[in-house]
Amino acid sequence: MRAIEDLAQSLADGQTTSRALVEEALARIADPAGEGARTFIKVHAAQARAAADAVDAARKVGLAVGRYAGIPIALKDLFDIAGEPTPAGSKVLADAPPARLNAPVVQRMLNAGFITMGRANMTEFAFSGLGINPHYGTPSSPWDRGAARIPGGSSSGTAVAVADGMAAAGLGTDTGGSCRIPAAFCGVVGYKPTARRVPINGVLPLAPSLDSVGPLAPSVACCAAMDAILAGQEPVVPVPAALSGLRLAVPENVVLDGMDATVAAAFDRALSVLSDAGAHVTRVRFPAFDAIAGVNANGGYAASEAYAWHRGLLAAKGAGYDPRIRVRIMRGETMSAADYLDLAPARAGIIAAFDASTRDFDCVVMPTVPIVAPRIADLDDEREYNRINLHILRNTALGNFLDRCAISIPCHRAGDAPVGLMLMGETMGDARLFRIAAAVEAELR
Repeated sequence: MRAIEDLAQSLADGQTTSRALVEEALARIADPAGEGARTFIKVHAAQARAAADAVDAARKVGLAVGRYAGIPIALKDLFDIAGEPTPAGSKVLADAPPARLNAPVVQRMLNAGFITMGRANMTEFAFSGLGINPHYGTPSSPWDRGAARIPGGSSSGTAVAVADGMAAAGLGTDTGGSCRIPAAFCGVVGYKPTARRVPINGVLPLAPSLDSVGPLAPSVACCAAMDAILAGQEPVVPVPAALSGLRLAVPENVVLDGMDATVAAAFDRALSVLSDAGAHVTRVRFPAFDAIAGVNANGGYAASEAYAWHRGLLAAKGAGYDPRIRVRIMRGETMSAADYLDLAPARAGIIAAFDASTRDFDCVVMPTVPIVAPRIADLDDEREYNRINLHILRNTALGNFLDRCAISIPCHRAGDAPVGLMLMGETMGDARLFRIAAAVEAELR
């Protein structure tokens, strides 16, 4: 994996061309021994080649193009692309009317010159952290590929595309961890912004109160650049923060429960490395984490808002849904209006309490996911599917509920199972979090 800044410089220096990058990506997608057939629901081969040739021609005659012009990216299947339906990993919307316009986040990436390779696979309607899709197949994590392990979801295809070089980077969404979980399982970086910074119109919703749009990419700097573009800002390479004196809070409750030995070892090693670099690591108990489960006991925002959007489609085409996704959405049917209205004040109270408890820290640190990626075949049992799904969503979903920004960075040793280290920043503290993440990433390499 090459950072998009490296690719941008190679393009500017004439060391490569956009057409060469696109052809390399297409070759990896088409490789019969690879995961391309399960990673992309639709490949934009002709459009990508035409766009690449246009960028190369403009550069050749000295016309000004954006720094990232000509770099191939993947788009999760729930973003509106003008002239195409937006199936969101489903079959029931495969013949939906085509979108009239690009989603604003898609248009911003196109305006910056990125080239879309196609629509990346995902969990149907983004309602699971596993990445399993019975309609289009499930791409496997790059680790231990012979065992066919889950990629994580719901932005599964985007993560595998980046890890396998089918795209230099990509866009996902994150409602409960859907950028960070697949990033952790596939050994890339995944970012969840403070949700309000990036527009979500033109994105098929799961739960608008929690939905956010974020990048998956090879590095922190890649994610920072893409996040700035998505937020309508000028990309700036983050200057790493000083690790010496950095105040890191490690929660003692909830997030460390049920860790497997591989994740525990990688997490402890990461904390030791950061401590040796001068960071102050403090173990803290956060009562807010315990309170969130009670607020979500009836399904929370995810089930209620998903059901509100899907109820008509379920009535018409419910048999075409993945049954495991359908049953999760149907939880929202039993929530009353009073239950839903209770969510906002309860959430606000927990956020206020958590904000007060983190005031003396620079960020909160935890494992992105407490276990390594299980085998796809082991999740055929519905009970096991649900148990593992809840377990891997547990840590990441905290950031969505708390309206925080958060990033997952690989923290495993080369050759070991991918493990993500999650850093959670303050609400609207995205720029500061990127600086901390850049420093942590450099120290863990």
